Amino acid sequence: MTALRVRKNASLRGRNTFGVEARAARLIEVRTDDALRKALTREDVRHGPLLVLGEGSNILFAGDFDATVLCIAMAQVAIVDNGVTSVQVRAEAGADWDALVRWTLEHGLEGLENLALIPGTVGAAPIQNIGAYGVEVGEFIASVEAFDRDTGTLRTLDAAACGFAYRDSLFKREPLRWIVTAVTFNLPRRHTLRVDYSGVRDELAAMQVERPTASDVANAVTRLRQRKLPDPRMIGNAGSFFKNPLVDTEVAVALKAKHPALPSFATADPALNKLSAAWLIEACGWKGWHQPQSASGDAGVSAQHALVLVNYGSATGAQLLDLAQRIMASVQQQFSLNLEPEPRIVGAS
Repeated sequence: MTALRVRKNASLRGRNTFGVEARAARLIEVRTDDALRKALTREDVRHGPLLVLGEGSNILFAGDFDATVLCIAMAQVAIVDNGVTSVQVRAEAGADWDALVRWTLEHGLEGLENLALIPGTVGAAPIQNIGAYGVEVGEFIASVEAFDRDTGTLRTLDAAACGFAYRDSLFKREPLRWIVTAVTFNLPRRHTLRVDYSGVRDELAAMQVERPTASDVANAVTRLRQRKLPDPRMIGNAGSFFKNPLVDTEVAVALKAKHPALPSFATADPALNKLSAAWLIEACGWKGWHQPQSASGDAGVSAQHALVLVNYGSATGAQLLDLAQRIMASVQQQFSLNLEPEPRIVGAS
């Protein structure tokens, strides 16, 4: 198999979980670090925009991408430091995320179990600082290897240098500069399991598990996700489309006084609370919305979860973006809160 493959005017429909049609001026797939360096020195790549694409599970193509899309296919996983209480695991960017979670559990390692069944690749995990059920991946990242386009060198950044924040990182803030190639995780052999977030403990009870292991937690999270979120293999979606808004605690208290059912969560910062974007969207009447003959075409909102926009078959990325903007406007009008999209939006001004 060739280490570097280039295709021009390439379709991206099969490379995004929304399943929308978009085209790239060129699509480059690399399977080695040397192939990556070679690709980045090409004259038609070196000075132009570049989009690094994994499984396309956190992206919306609202139009074509008239430049280079880069796909990293390196996918090796290995233990690089086998400590007594913790183990460091290095995974290349092209590895499947859920497969990595299962691999760590099979090797007796804990920490990533709450992040089971999140679609996408390892390379996308630090960019988005993916999180679910009370855990963010940045908590367990020791370092990230990334190609620095500004200097033309491969660098290793420790967790502090990655600038992790809620669904954010240095790599997300500077997408034209950094290309993640591998991630090293520091995983404990034993740690305190987090089971008190969003139904995990209830799911374990339904499974008749009284003393859960990390694998039990992963299985509970998988059951929850399968029940609450539509399968992108069956209907196009990118999972949660909106971030849960972070607001001043005083704002959260005032909103709770007016809307007692609004879920509100404390954060590490006592001055901030996290509100449920799903509740806000459902309160505005969007959950399950689908009008195929409307201006939004075949775009809709999942009946399973109000955070999930779906492509019922023939929606365009522009139609999905239009629907997202209408949802954001209605939440702003009703609650005076600004929702932010979670996926990266490409091809729109």
